Amino acid sequence: MRKKMWIFHRVDHSKCFFFIWNQCLYYAAVACLLFSTVRTDVACPEDCICARDSGTVTCRDGKDTEVPGDIPEWTSTLILKGRNISTLQRGAFMSNGTETELTTLSLSYNGIRVIEHYAFLGLPRLHLLDLSHNSLEFISARAFHGLLELRSLYLNHSLLPPATEQLSNALSTQSLPNLHRLELAGNMLKHIPQIRLDMHNLHALVLINNSIESIGGDNVTTLYQQRRIRFYLSLNPFRCNCELEAFYYWLKNSSQCPDAGRLVCSEPESRRGVPVETLREEDLDCMNENLEAVSYVFLGLVLALIGVVFLMVLYLNRGGIKRWLNNIRDACRDQMEVYHYRYEQDSDPRLSNVAV
Repeated sequence: MRKKMWIFHRVDHSKCFFFIWNQCLYYAAVACLLFSTVRTDVACPEDCICARDSGTVTCRDGKDTEVPGDIPEWTSTLILKGRNISTLQRGAFMSNGTETELTTLSLSYNGIRVIEHYAFLGLPRLHLLDLSHNSLEFISARAFHGLLELRSLYLNHSLLPPATEQLSNALSTQSLPNLHRLELAGNMLKHIPQIRLDMHNLHALVLINNSIESIGGDNVTTLYQQRRIRFYLSLNPFRCNCELEAFYYWLKNSSQCPDAGRLVCSEPESRRGVPVETLREEDLDCMNENLEAVSYVFLGLVLALIGVVFLMVLYLNRGGIKRWLNNIRDACRDQMEVYHYRYEQDSDPRLSNVAV
C-alpha cells in the first residue's frame, strides 16, 4: 500500500512540473510578442505610417527639412511626400553610417532644389527612384553615385533650366550602370538629350509633354544608332515643315517610338492637330519649297534685267526722245492756240452779227 502511494505521489509531482513548464513557455511567448510589437511602434518615425508586412514606410505632409534618420531596418519602400526637404545632403539616407535595404524610394512633391554629391550613398539595392514634381536647380555630377542597381529614374516636372544642363553629367554610366528607364516628362526640353544615350542598359526614354518642335537629321542619325531605346514623344509641339523630314522617315521606318500614333503637328496652322504619321511625303518635301524659292528669285532677277534694259534704251535714245517730246509739246501748243482763237470768236457777239 505504501508503494502505491509513493508511485502516485511521484506521478503527481511530474504532472505539476510539466504544467508549470508549459505555463512559463506560454507567458514567455506572449511577453516576446508584446515586446516586439512595442519595439516596432517605437521604431516608426514620427508623423509616419509603418507597414512591416509590406516593408513600407510612408511620411506625408511634415515640416521636417531633412530625411528622417530613424527609418526601420526592415524598410524596403520609403515614401516621403509633401515635406520641406530643399536639399539632399551627402549620405542623407544612411542610418548611423550603415547601408539600408531600400529598393524603392519616392521623393515627389518635397520642394527639393539641390542634390549634393553622394546624396544617395548607402542605397546599393535601390531599384526605383522617383524625384518627380520638385524644383531642381542644381544636380551634382556625382549626385547618383553608388546607385549600382538602379533601374528606373523618374524626373518628371522637376528640372529647371540650370539643372537640365547639369543632368547630362550626372547620368553617367559609372554612376548608373544598370539604368533601364529614364522619365523626363514635363520639363520644357527643346531637344532630345543625346549626350547620355550611350548608357549600356537604357531601354526607355520618356520625353512626353515637353517643348520639342523639331528633330534634325543629325539627331535622327543618333536615334538610328540607338536601336534598343524606345522613345516616348507624344504631347510635343512638332513643327511639320521640311525640317521634320528626316524624323518623319525615321518614324515611318522604325518601331522605336511606341506612341508614334499620338504625335501631332502644332504648326503650320493648316496642319495643326494632324498626326505626323498621316502626313504626305510632299508635305515635308524640302525640294519643292526650295524650287519655289528659287523660282521666285529667278523671276525677280528677270524683272530686274528687263528694267535695266529698259533704262539703258531710254538713256541711249535720250536725244531722239527729247526731240520727240518737244515736237509733241509744240503740236499740243499749236492745237491749244487754235482752240483758244475759236473760243474768242465764238464768245464775241459782234463777231457773230458780222458773220450773219
